[in-house]
Amino acid sequence: MRFIHALIFGFLLVGCKTEKKDVSTKESILLGTFRYSNNQAPKISVHRGGKSIKNYPENCLETIKYVNDKIDAIYEIDVAKTKDGKLVLMHDNSIDRTTTGTGLVKNQTYTQLKAFNLVDDFGNETRFKIPLFKDVLEWSKSNNVVLSVDIKRSVPQDEVINAIKEKDAEDVCIIITYDLAQAKRAYALVPNMMFSFSARNDREADALLNSGIPTKNMIAFTGTRLSDKSLFQKLHDSDILCMLGTLGNLDKRAEARGDNLYKDWLNLGVDMLATDRQFSVNNTINK
Repeated sequence: MRFIHALIFGFLLVGCKTEKKDVSTKESILLGTFRYSNNQAPKISVHRGGKSIKNYPENCLETIKYVNDKIDAIYEIDVAKTKDGKLVLMHDNSIDRTTTGTGLVKNQTYTQLKAFNLVDDFGNETRFKIPLFKDVLEWSKSNNVVLSVDIKRSVPQDEVINAIKEKDAEDVCIIITYDLAQAKRAYALVPNMMFSFSARNDREADALLNSGIPTKNMIAFTGTRLSDKSLFQKLHDSDILCMLGTLGNLDKRAEARGDNLYKDWLNLGVDMLATDRQFSVNNTINK
């Protein structure tokens, strides 16, 4: 009888492990919806979670909520790591520019960081705090808001990916990579997720298409300069969405010459605009 009980327990244990494996390897829904042939992606990617908004700092959960109430977008965020191993949202190595504090993120615990308030792009102190990555993941999953996750160089890629998996947030996250070696490492770690890969020219696009990574896992970031229409067509022929970074010079060009330029760039073959001018872009493309 003991043997039978042990045998039944063993089968149940194996069954539980198998079920858990199936859940963890389930493909992100983004692999089906963020495709050129079945494009359900928003046309706007909000840089650093929201820029140039009075009283709403970058890389701040409250800012993402504020913007998300007004436009349809995904949100690029930056993930850094504290001295005590907490993953937080922060673009710079130091907290000097964006908070009331000073010093490097890696030299301070999260408890120390909580003593400071975030500052907006105009230098105004807010009541908001540096958010934990896990809290942003939880909110995004609950509200079906997609994050484009930029992992800072000082942070191990696998730690961020594991944090996403722990929250079962694969359906609302895109991992940003910057070169082919990094892209291959990321895909090897989590082949069921969507990635942003650099394809700023034909050479990078061809290397990506020949990398062995399935195109269904790809969004192509075509850089912060305009490319020839043929590059977008090549990527579209492989069913890959194209994202143009207008943040910086192209945003400034649109501000100076007219926001209708955003429509021109979409007509050129761009599918998503990564911008610091989220509200201007939204107003223009939805006229």
